[in-house]
Order: sequence, then C-alpha cells, then structure tokens
Amino acid sequence: MTRLRPLGLAAAAALAVVTLAAGCAGPSTDPDPTALPGPAQSSGQSTGRPGGTSPSPSPSATPSPSATSATPSATPTPTVGPTNLPPTEQPAPGGPDLSLVAGWSVEEKVGQVVMVGLPVAGPFQPTFDMVRDDHIGGVFLHGRTKAGRQPVKNLVDAAVDAAAGEREPLFVATDQEGGAVQVLRGTGFSDIPSAVDQATLDPADLRARSRVWGQELAAAGVNLNLAPVLDLVPQDSAQSNPPIGVFGRNYGYTAESVIVHGNAFAQGQRDAGVQTSIKHFPGLGRVTANTDTTAGVTDTVTGPDAPSVDVFDAGIAAGSGLVMMSSAVYTRIDPDAPAVFSPAAVGLVRDLGFDGVIITDDLSAAVQVTGVPAGERAVRAVDAGVDLVLASAKPSVAPAMVDALVARADADPAFAAKIDAAAARVVAAKSGL
Repeated sequence: MTRLRPLGLAAAAALAVVTLAAGCAGPSTDPDPTALPGPAQSSGQSTGRPGGTSPSPSPSATPSPSATSATPSATPTPTVGPTNLPPTEQPAPGGPDLSLVAGWSVEEKVGQVVMVGLPVAGPFQPTFDMVRDDHIGGVFLHGRTKAGRQPVKNLVDAAVDAAAGEREPLFVATDQEGGAVQVLRGTGFSDIPSAVDQATLDPADLRARSRVWGQELAAAGVNLNLAPVLDLVPQDSAQSNPPIGVFGRNYGYTAESVIVHGNAFAQGQRDAGVQTSIKHFPGLGRVTANTDTTAGVTDTVTGPDAPSVDVFDAGIAAGSGLVMMSSAVYTRIDPDAPAVFSPAAVGLVRDLGFDGVIITDDLSAAVQVTGVPAGERAVRAVDAGVDLVLASAKPSVAPAMVDALVARADADPAFAAKIDAAAARVVAAKSGL
C-alpha cells in the first residue's frame, strides 16, 4: 500500500490555535484560540548537548485536567516509582530484521525509538532541535488547531526539514479520532463524528468516510493516526469510565460493534496511506479514572482471556501496524506495574501474533507514571518490550528519555539488543512512507 510522505521545505506559518493536553487517554477542555507569532523556522543553533544531542527545550505547559473529574480508583495504588530493574533478556528468535539498523550508532537507533510532541501552539523550535540533534524519528502534533490544512502542512514541512539529514523519513502522528478527540480542524479537515456515532454507520460507509478523513491527513503531511480506540466499554458503566465512555470514544458497546466499526475506520485510514495505531491495550473500558490526570488507575477485571483482548486480536488481524499500550495497572495480568512497564502485558501483545510496533501512551506528563523519573519511564517501557516511546504532552522531558536510553544501552548489551529490535521494527513500519 502506497504511503504519502510529507514533501517540501517550508517555515511554519502563523497559526490560530487552541491548546489542549494531548494524552491519548482522554480529552480536556478547550480554551479560547490564541494567535501565534510566526513564522517559526526549523533551523537553529544547537546548544550542543553531549554527544551532539539537542538543547534543553523550553518547557511546554503540563496538561490541563480532564473535562470530567476522574474518580480515583478504590484499588490500592501500585508501586510505579523507581525500582531495580530485572536483568534484560535478548529479543526472541525470529524477531525483527536487525539488518535494517546495522551500522547505525546507538544514538541513531534510540532516536527512532522516541516520538516527541510538536505543539501546534508552539514553541516549535525545541522539537525541531531534538529532531535534528537527537535523530528523533517521529513527531506528534499536540494540542488543538482550527487553522486548517495549509498552516498544518507548513508546520509539518518544517519538521521534515529538520529531519532532512536522517536515514529514515519522519513519522508525523496525531490524534484524529473524531468527536472530542480531533487535533486538526478548519479548512481542509472534516468534522469527524465521535466513535459512538461512527458505530451507527454501515461499515462500508464508515470505511469510505474514513478514507476521506485519512486523505485530509495525508494532504497535510500526517502519515500516522494514533487511532482508532478499540477499548470495550460496558454500556451500563460508560458514564463511569472517564477516559473513553464519558466522551463516546468507543465504537459501540459490544465486541462485535467495536471490531467491525473500529476496523472499518482503521482500514479507511490505511486506504488513504495513513498508518494506524489501535489503542489502549489491553483495554481502558473498565477503569474508573483517567491515567492522564490520576495516579493508581487500576483494572481488576481484565485478564489475558478477556473479551477486550479478543477485540485487539481482531484489530491486529485486520492489519494495524501499531498497537498502543495502556498505562493502567491490570491486576489479573501484572498487579505490580502499569501495562506499559509490564513484560507480561506487553508480551501478551506478541502472544497474539503481532510483530509490528508497540507504542506507549504519553509518558511525558501522564499522572499515572510521573512518580517515575522521565528517563526511567523510557527505559522501563523498552525493557518491557515496547518499541516506541511517546513524549507528546510535555516534550521538554524527551532529552532525559533519550539520554537514559543511550546510557542504558551503552552499559547493558542485553538492553542494547532490545533497542536494536525496537528501532528495527520502527524502521520496518516506515518502509512505505
């Protein structure tokens, strides 16, 4: 399938934007639009972090609270702070094609394993600098904008310009689910209905509409949509499920509906040349709080054989190239760690036969994981088997993540092998860009 690669070199034009926290676990309230100074340039003087890495970027705003107050889980808060990590193991035989990253430096491989937020409200330059200096292989358009296609395309082109010297094209991602979670709006972007409303459409019609929505993304230079949500939400508890059910992000209330309509959305996006990431494995439909805004979010129901896992199995079989991990704790899978840090939970994805890219939900600012130092968050995720670390809402912490991954790979050959495997999977996923 032909993928569309962002083209051209352009400075980011002035945008009229609405800023918003962009963690994948739930939307926040929209403040009034603000006008940006412009244009922003993708070039700039590096401050020369050790090893040719990026300068310390200006901190971005931390996420605002969810529009719905999350009710803390009654389950005792699991320990997610610093721990002595167990010895790493070599990737399993029959894994990714390591020849794809043969001869690369550790820094280059680590860069492919990190995706950094590019706030549509700015500042732009810190992310551009990280792309250029730290070999960052992916950016995530973070926030909300109503500026329309061309200003977004200009911003994307500037990011692509910053990556011009790299070995691989840039992943340019966003959240374009529809309803409350739609980053890009304005001229050139349709108003996409919520997943609950999409689930009322005939699947063939939904796929056709999603192809149009995907073509709109591709025309703006976006080649990866961190969607659709495949979380299975019981109808009788939907309004007690802050990250998904409250906002109608679920494709109906039965496994059949979620599979049929979620896969129709995903296939339409891929028909347009936009890759997809199904989320949030093994499911956020049973939690009573939002991992973006609350610590100790725990699911005591979902196990390895849960219906929600079967839904993701169907999404994998349908061809999604990426699977996003939840940051909740699942006591029936691993009571001691959030799924994104759990070898058991991440391994369950591989047990389903998935050989693509496993990505985290945002690890830069989600309250569920901020008790762990930023660098250790990245290390723990990769050590658990994750391939791509998302630092979207607070990109200023990404340099610490990069440094920690490089340092651990330099010190631990087994962890370095995991970096090799993760980078190779990411590069393989970019083969059609």
